[in-house]
Amino acid sequence: MNHSQTSWNEYLKSEIPKIAALLVPHGITLADNQPHTKGERFLMQALTTTSGQKLILLGVEDKSNKKVVIKVTRDFDGKQELSHERNCRKLLHKMNFSYETFHSPTEVLFIEKRGYTIFVSEFIEQASSFLERPLSEQFSFALTALKAQERTRATTASHISQIKRVFGSRTNEDYLRMFEVFLITYRTKCTDENIATVLEQAYLALAAAKERIEQYGGFLTHTDFVPHNFRISGNTLYLLDFSSLRFGNKHEGWARFLNFMTLYNPALEELLITYVEQNRSQEERESLQLMRLFRLGEIIAYYANVLEKSNGNLLTLNQARIRFWSEVLQAELHNTRVPRNIVERYKQERDALRSDEEKSRQIGLH
Repeated sequence: MNHSQTSWNEYLKSEIPKIAALLVPHGITLADNQPHTKGERFLMQALTTTSGQKLILLGVEDKSNKKVVIKVTRDFDGKQELSHERNCRKLLHKMNFSYETFHSPTEVLFIEKRGYTIFVSEFIEQASSFLERPLSEQFSFALTALKAQERTRATTASHISQIKRVFGSRTNEDYLRMFEVFLITYRTKCTDENIATVLEQAYLALAAAKERIEQYGGFLTHTDFVPHNFRISGNTLYLLDFSSLRFGNKHEGWARFLNFMTLYNPALEELLITYVEQNRSQEERESLQLMRLFRLGEIIAYYANVLEKSNGNLLTLNQARIRFWSEVLQAELHNTRVPRNIVERYKQERDALRSDEEKSRQIGLH
């Protein structure tokens, strides 16, 4: 166990009893098992501390015996993030230029107490996880949600003023600046020049298509639109993470989702790409491809950044992740899909290197 993981475990041991005691007067009891604190969660927490350190816990509302989700922090940036997410939820539901209904779990409790900010919402039960559903259902739910996002666009000065202070808005220059950071991060942490070259090629592709990126700007997009950030109950999809909503290129959420499906469900990836090619303009297809390059650069930088917090099998796994996603990026630079044998080889390597605790955490996550 490395230093980062030891510190995380000590943090949990100290914080969870305090949080449990704070919730008791409000009729909420923490569950004994807390899957969102286990496995590689410590890496994600360590990486994102600058944007907010928080815990995601499960519990039960005593009076109703219903499960709830608790997001809690005493970190300054974490408090800002929870307040930001709450404001995003409120504004999205009342925006006069949002033509779709975005469903979210009902808020149960929001308090600031003894230095902590605590946000509690209902737990959305679902009959099966997203990836366990038939392909046709996955396609329908995903397409409906993605289209709902892109139907919300800021087009006037009053719209932009309304959203900028809450959601934030990304321009083509913002995307280029962020990719420069991805490249610097990789070069600082890693030495494989072949991968650095692929990242540089992706940057040049983005820089050469600034007008195309901006052409589809000003849209609502969920920058982390993947199955563990939404749940489906009946025929309703509920967003769980509102802090990842931004206004920017309309295809950024699409790109995150497609990159995820490269690994988890290539048949769905292919269906959505075919939909765009058959039903949208060539310019939109180009914009989507550019956003895929952007998001792939981000995930490579993410894993490069956590190498120093990893050791043993986890270090080997994160190095394999960088190699794999660079191969996906190389393929996408040529608008082709990465060969399936590369995906299957990586999945076998990943599963062999994952800890038992991480495998347990992944169950039902998607």
